[in-house]
Parts: sequence; C-alpha cells; structure tokens
Amino acid sequence: MITAVIFDFGGVITSSPFEAFNRLEADRGLPLDFIRRLNAANPDTNAWARFERSEITAVQFDEAFDQEARVAGHSLRGADVIACLYGSVRPDMLEALRRISARLKTGCITNNVATERPEQIGRTAAVQEAMSLFHHVIESSKAGIRKPDPRIYAMMCEALDVAPANCVYLDDLGINLKPARAMGMATIKVESGPQALRELQSHIPFALQ
Repeated sequence: MITAVIFDFGGVITSSPFEAFNRLEADRGLPLDFIRRLNAANPDTNAWARFERSEITAVQFDEAFDQEARVAGHSLRGADVIACLYGSVRPDMLEALRRISARLKTGCITNNVATERPEQIGRTAAVQEAMSLFHHVIESSKAGIRKPDPRIYAMMCEALDVAPANCVYLDDLGINLKPARAMGMATIKVESGPQALRELQSHIPFALQ
C-alpha cells in the first residue's frame, strides 16, 4: 500500500528547465541539448555536480562551466544557465500535492544550487505553498549529496519513516529514477503534468483533481 509520495521539484512541480535551456541554446546558436550533454559528461565531478553539492560557489561555477563548454567547442557562462533553472508551478500538480499532503506523507528530493538572488530562488506564493506541503525536503545543496546517489533516497525514507515499497517517486530524469526503483519504490518519469498525474492516480485511491 502506498503511504508516501516523493517528488522531484524542477520539472515535476514546476515546468521543466530543459525548455529554457533549449531557448538559451537557440538564442546563442548552440547545438540543441548542448547544456544537457555537457551536464551528463563526467556526471559526478563536473561543474554542475559540484555546484549542486555546494562544493563550489556560484562565481566559481560560472567560470568552471564556461571552461567545460569551451572544451566542448563553445562558450557559455554558468550564470546564464543558472538563470534558466526556475520554472513556473504547474497548477494541476499543486492541486494534487494539496490533496496528497492531507492524507499521505509527502517528500521532496531536489538537486538544487545555493544562490543568494531572490529572483532566482523563485519563492513565489505558489512555490512557497508547494514547499509548505512537503513533510520533508532534501536539497542537494544543503545535504552535500545529490541524486542519483542511493543514500539520498534512503535519507528520505528514514525521515518519513516509510519503507521504499510503500513509496511512489516522481522525477523527470530517468537516471534519478533507477536507484529509487532498485530500492523498491514505484517510479514515474514525468514528461508532462497530465501524463504524470494519470500515472500517479493509478497508485492513489482518492481523486487528485
């Protein structure tokens, strides 16, 4: 029986940053998905991974990302990528979160970055409400580890006092779903809000909308 639902934040509760990445690439004349491919190279040690674990500052990331981009044949500052990260909250997902939070345990595991710029943090009223509906939140920038490290999923199960087999986990990246599935969680790859909610509804005995 499902007793907890665990969400990624960006690309699940909010619209995907990948759309903003593609717009930036088009604006700069970069190959499609250049940013995603760069972030997938050396995924544990690249600038992106180190920034999400708070091992480097935003200023250091700005330069380190550009160095990696230049090695790949192009120039792109890390600061320009950071500006793409914060999408808008999906209203249908927020409504589902309200209903789930009232009856089940909820958690959020997010790979994020430490930033002091309020406009980038995106603490809109909708974001504030969404964050308040999670019973526990794990941020990579504070925890010092990031998905897909299996430890971060175990930390969430411990915090919520639930077994993995009683959890559903939603993420927009398949690589982040694999460890959760290996632990015994039901997993949903989020490609759109409506698609994710249809799949989630199959695990939940009450209406999500």
